[in-house]
Amino acid sequence: MAELLEFIHGFGGDLFGGLWPLVWTVVKIGILLAPVMFGVTYLTYAERRVIGAMQIRVGPNRIGIFGLLQPLADAVKLFFKETVLPSKIDRPVFLIAPVLTMAPALVCWAVIPFSPELVLSDINVGVLFILAISSLGAYGILMSGWASNSRYAFLGSMRSAAQMVSYEVSMGFTLIPVIMLAGSLNLGDIVESQKDMWNMIPLFPMFIIYFISVVAETNRAPFDLPEAEAELVAGFITEYSAMASGMFFMGEYANLILVSAMGSIMFLGGWLPPLEILGFIPGLIWLALKICFLLFVFLWIRATFPRYRYDQLMRLGWKVFLPFSLFWVFLTGAVLHLTGLA
Repeated sequence: MAELLEFIHGFGGDLFGGLWPLVWTVVKIGILLAPVMFGVTYLTYAERRVIGAMQIRVGPNRIGIFGLLQPLADAVKLFFKETVLPSKIDRPVFLIAPVLTMAPALVCWAVIPFSPELVLSDINVGVLFILAISSLGAYGILMSGWASNSRYAFLGSMRSAAQMVSYEVSMGFTLIPVIMLAGSLNLGDIVESQKDMWNMIPLFPMFIIYFISVVAETNRAPFDLPEAEAELVAGFITEYSAMASGMFFMGEYANLILVSAMGSIMFLGGWLPPLEILGFIPGLIWLALKICFLLFVFLWIRATFPRYRYDQLMRLGWKVFLPFSLFWVFLTGAVLHLTGLA
């Protein structure tokens, strides 16, 4: 790998001269986002097939072998549909909102390590970076509801903002014990600290709270209250159509993959194998398998549980998860202090 990178840098430096660092950065971003966007595209297919199997249905099976070309057909349909803009909207804000919803989910991948060498930007505050950037997605949803000039969209955006803020607090507290055990905010260091034991074992309650919190934060069933069709038509995306509507869904699925990657890195050992004897399998494959497992659980939950009421959702976040995660932070600190590991 080192020899290959040295050859690429030498060749690129000769070809582009002083522009090579900029060109190389753009190439790395393209290499990083291509599989992410591929995953976003085919997660929609996987969701329909998995839920179809759980509900004893076939799922998409008409376009391509086993329906594998269905996501491409959906993408073509969205690209060629007419974008209808309501007459009394705030047009600039209305058009910026889908971009602001999707962009943070893609920017966060800059600090996700796929192996000790495969990371676009290996910064020392990777966890803080992801928490800060991912929280910006709430602004896009708020803007979409406000700019739509529709009561349904506005109520949906208010619900979503309250839900995302509420569960982001609990999610942040579940990550603090992980940071305390690793002694670092660097995602690579957090993975390396799990060589002897994955964080899921001593911090299993935090892993469960983290997972339920990210289900709520990504507005997924059974916490999809902002899009409750029986009450709000389609929530904050009611007035959107064509590719603008598609960008909201792409942002949602990109966030699903992101929080699954974060869960794998923080609690499931990242690229580390479950057993040392399996170390011959590349770490990138282990990380991908863990992400796929967590994504499967997302789909499983959607097919299994009915939608919560909004008061139940808020009560769970503020009266159950927040006090318990705070208690676990203090418990982790006390154990580290008493055992001399702090």
